[in-house]
Amino acid sequence: MENNITYDQAIKRVEEIVHELEQTEALSVSAYKQKAEEARQLLRFCESQLRDMENALTDINPADQHRVG
Repeated sequence: MENNITYDQAIKRVEEIVHELEQTEALSVSAYKQKAEEARQLLRFCESQLRDMENALTDINPADQHRVG
C-alpha cells in the first residue's frame, strides 16, 4: 500500500477490488488472496483514519466525549 494514499483513494481502491472480484469469474486462488489482502490493508488504514478523526474531534470538544463511540 502506498504511504501517501488518502482515505478517499483507499475507499475507491476497495470499491475497485470488490468490483474486480464480482466481475472476474476465473480468478486464481493466489490472485483472490492477493486482492483480499490488499483490501484488508486498505480497510485497516481507513479505520485508523476514522479513529484519528474521531480523536481529533473529541480533543476539540471534550464535552462531547461521552457521545463518541
